[in-house]
Amino acid sequence: MVRLTGLLAAIQFLTRIPIRLRREPDVAASVPWFPLVGALIGAAVGGAAAGLWFLVSPVVAASVAVMLGVLITGAFHEDGLADVADAFAGGTTIERRLEILKDSRHGSYGVAALCGSIVIRIVCLGSFPGPAAMCLAAIAAHAVGRGAAVGLMGVAPLATHRGLGADYGQAATRGTAVVGVLLGLGLAAIAVGWRAAPLAAVVVGTVVAIRWLSLRKIGGISGDVLGTCEQVAECLAFVVLSSLALHNVW
Repeated sequence: MVRLTGLLAAIQFLTRIPIRLRREPDVAASVPWFPLVGALIGAAVGGAAAGLWFLVSPVVAASVAVMLGVLITGAFHEDGLADVADAFAGGTTIERRLEILKDSRHGSYGVAALCGSIVIRIVCLGSFPGPAAMCLAAIAAHAVGRGAAVGLMGVAPLATHRGLGADYGQAATRGTAVVGVLLGLGLAAIAVGWRAAPLAAVVVGTVVAIRWLSLRKIGGISGDVLGTCEQVAECLAFVVLSSLALHNVW
């Protein structure tokens, strides 16, 4: 029952699905479930794309499916990506960057990053050679994206101890990080088989790069940085999988 509560808390946190819990969610218990929730979101996205494949062109199917994913999550991770792009590119000091991260408005850098993420996912998802491949790739990419975010939680200090992102960052340990990364890759392997192997490099590379950049820019990570990590890893996973499909390695 405790484990189920952790899963429900993860769904409540990562999506806009209306779930009511009888008590305050156990943050630490919910973090390891993030990759599974990602896989479920990916299944919804991929399922929508696969169903629409038979009615419209692949790129249209991918467009509707990706926007369905944005609707399910409430653009949760996309908002973090936009905030980080504005802060890291536009701020000149740590204090100014942290101030920009708190601002709910998005500037040119944020809008460009947000649009770029959506375009990459649509084009990649629309390039797969059939409905089954679209669905499985979406599951793998979403699971890996959340796994990377959990991995980052366990290996980087917090830049600020305020906000939901800080709560989840504090709850994650190195053990949690390992579990999250392995679960994300394991779910990806179930979906796409051996093609999940290069996704391990995606996860490690994303975590290392964003950890380094965040330490340099704001002295640690925040909830927005975790959202950025998810978006970057998800996009790169789609790029890698679509490249394999392009070269008939599917």
